Amino acid sequence: MSFVDYTVNGSTGLITINRPTAMNALNTSVLNDLNEVIDAVDQSVIRCLIITGAGDKSFVAGADIGEMSSLSKSEGEAFSKLGNDLFLKIEALPIPVIAAVNGYALGGGCELAMACDFRIASANAVFGQPETGLGITPGFGGTQRLARLVGSGYAKQMIYTARNIKADEALRIGLINSVTAPEELLPLAEKLASQIGANAPIAVRHAKHDINEGIQLPIRKAVEVEEKQFGDCFETHDQKEGMSAFLEKRREKNFTNQ
Repeated sequence: MSFVDYTVNGSTGLITINRPTAMNALNTSVLNDLNEVIDAVDQSVIRCLIITGAGDKSFVAGADIGEMSSLSKSEGEAFSKLGNDLFLKIEALPIPVIAAVNGYALGGGCELAMACDFRIASANAVFGQPETGLGITPGFGGTQRLARLVGSGYAKQMIYTARNIKADEALRIGLINSVTAPEELLPLAEKLASQIGANAPIAVRHAKHDINEGIQLPIRKAVEVEEKQFGDCFETHDQKEGMSAFLEKRREKNFTNQ
């Protein structure tokens, strides 16, 4: 992939948007490369993904304004759909995805981070949806995911004013999960991925499914989703192994994703 790197360390996959000369901005080529990498992830091996940006200045500084500036109405809708389809795919991946936000996460970068299961940020990270200052709206899910994460009041304020916020404010309003020193960002992301990977993969995937599906449903319907996934766990080797280890007071657990 020309703009996206992918490496594997054990059960953790690391995806790096690698277009540093453009602050890792998302153009059609980057989106297509990222889509191909996501499709190629071996989910029988990988238990958690990390997405980050190359360098220490920018996670993703936004969608590529140079490419967008001359789009027609129909081309604009198609570009929005390209990004939305990809980010919906990331959001719906059975395995968890961590955004390790190094530097600017603006526009499409903030939207990419929000499509991940959770976000950790370096202390120099900056978040924002600056689109209204460019005469457009957020187009890759920003009007929807931001409101779901931080509430409609904060989302409207950020989007209407096009004001960027620093990592400490993003943490305070619930946009991100934690803030760390820039040099500790990837080690922390890898530690979190390792902690996730140490648990039963099927159970983690079921839990992700329950949260993503249930949050959109009335509580009575949502718990029905949970009940089915809970029951399904009892057909797995990993449930038997996990509970046997607990009863036998074993620290070691042989989770096989089966």
